[in-house]
Amino acid sequence: MYTRVVRARNKDGSVRSYLQLVRGYRKDGKVRQELICSIGRLDILQRSGGLDRLIASLARHSERRWVEAEAGGLMSWDRVYGPVLVFRRLWEDMGLAKLLGELQRGTEVQFSLDEAAFAMVLHRLLDPGSKRATYHWLKRVCRPEFESLELQHLYRALDHLVRGKERIEEALFARNRDLFSLAVDLILFDTTLVHFEGQGPEGLAVFGRPGNYPDCVKVLVGLVMTRDGFPVAHHVFPGNTADISAFRSALKDLKERFYLRRVIVVADRGVVSEELIEELGKGPEAVDYILGMRLRKNKEVRDIVLSRAGRYHKVADNLWVKEVWVGNRRYIVCYNEEEGERDRQRRQEIIERVRKDLEEKGPQAFVIPRGLKRFVALRGGELALKEDVIREEARYDGKWVLRTSTELPAAEVAQAYKGLWQIEHAFRELKSGLEIRPVFLRTEDHVRGHMVICFLALVLEVALARQLKAQGSSGSYREVLADLEQMRAVRFEARGKAWLWRTELPGMAYDAFRAVGLRPPPRVQPLT
Repeated sequence: MYTRVVRARNKDGSVRSYLQLVRGYRKDGKVRQELICSIGRLDILQRSGGLDRLIASLARHSERRWVEAEAGGLMSWDRVYGPVLVFRRLWEDMGLAKLLGELQRGTEVQFSLDEAAFAMVLHRLLDPGSKRATYHWLKRVCRPEFESLELQHLYRALDHLVRGKERIEEALFARNRDLFSLAVDLILFDTTLVHFEGQGPEGLAVFGRPGNYPDCVKVLVGLVMTRDGFPVAHHVFPGNTADISAFRSALKDLKERFYLRRVIVVADRGVVSEELIEELGKGPEAVDYILGMRLRKNKEVRDIVLSRAGRYHKVADNLWVKEVWVGNRRYIVCYNEEEGERDRQRRQEIIERVRKDLEEKGPQAFVIPRGLKRFVALRGGELALKEDVIREEARYDGKWVLRTSTELPAAEVAQAYKGLWQIEHAFRELKSGLEIRPVFLRTEDHVRGHMVICFLALVLEVALARQLKAQGSSGSYREVLADLEQMRAVRFEARGKAWLWRTELPGMAYDAFRAVGLRPPPRVQPLT
């Protein structure tokens, strides 16, 4: 049964609306309606409050509706709910629940490895912290399966995740390649240093390049992604490992495990050397590459490539390219006009500051800051600006140079290299939103297991972001997640029963459910 509104027109043209109770039924294959009763004039019922009283009276005869009506003001117990449902659906769609169940078979593990891993990944995504913080946070999450987890289970799960790392990555790659039609002709690689609070595991956590946190031991994390930003694999090295050594190891692993027919490796200038370029093009397993080159330190790039005349061609907004050949070596010179202007302005600000300090303090009192040394020289006991160096620096404004073994058009080469921003963004997410650092763990297996958790969290984030985009959501991943986190589960007692009441789906929270193909749960449901 349902209500309907019937309208009648008065002689003076005004309209009266009547509320009726109607029953629908099917007869001879056609839907028909039967009037049960006329409730009365709608405007009178609304003004007098009669409609509200009628609804309240009817609700008493529907247990679920009564609970929903009465539950709104009861917030004595609430837990995280929306993200649990959405990320669990993604977790299962990617086959992770099944895979972790298979990894557990044949072991003596008595707890659920699947639930322990999912719990830690969920914590990475929503409220990252230490494993002890994870354990306490789980008590604020609405997922009954988490209730049996103990703190020791989380640590023990890390050990098993390390042993299953390669199998997990390979299974995810195979499944997501079909699910998302991943573009795997281009492989992006980059590294980042992760520091520890404390000593960290001996041999893995070591003092490496200074960078940030010079007094902390570190590990080097390498991340491999497809050109469209989907994580493929990750690697953990001692903190003093050179980027080029990490790159070689990741490339060897990529060839052996993922059986890719044709790969073009894209990497930043930090890992590039002539030795590596020769290695990439050697033998039957040669790999095509697009590599960023050092502008100032590479003699061929500095003296020949950047000096070669030629016409730039516009290939995108703020992106111009030209091709330069030196012997059989192909280079693509890229230029961003806006970035060039920013470089010029930054250099001009530095020069003006040096000039001002020299005038105000005098050469004797002027201390050359580290970042300005290349612009200032001591000549005959006097400090002066190096005008020749300033002119030389102007050659590099807004430019970067790529070397490639491919036959791709110059525009595609430049755009492929720009895809590295995705992996840089992924590292920013790992180090900020997902809080890959600092690391508080002490054993090597626990550290490596922690990195597996961070990797899986990144996979889920990227997967949800892609599916939101595919569904045409107007919000970003972060915006949708913020709304989704507002959906809470409230438990309370009513009529001698325990009930679960979910709050409303605010803003774009529904987009997340739609993206993973999941219907939101009913507003009220009994707890058994």
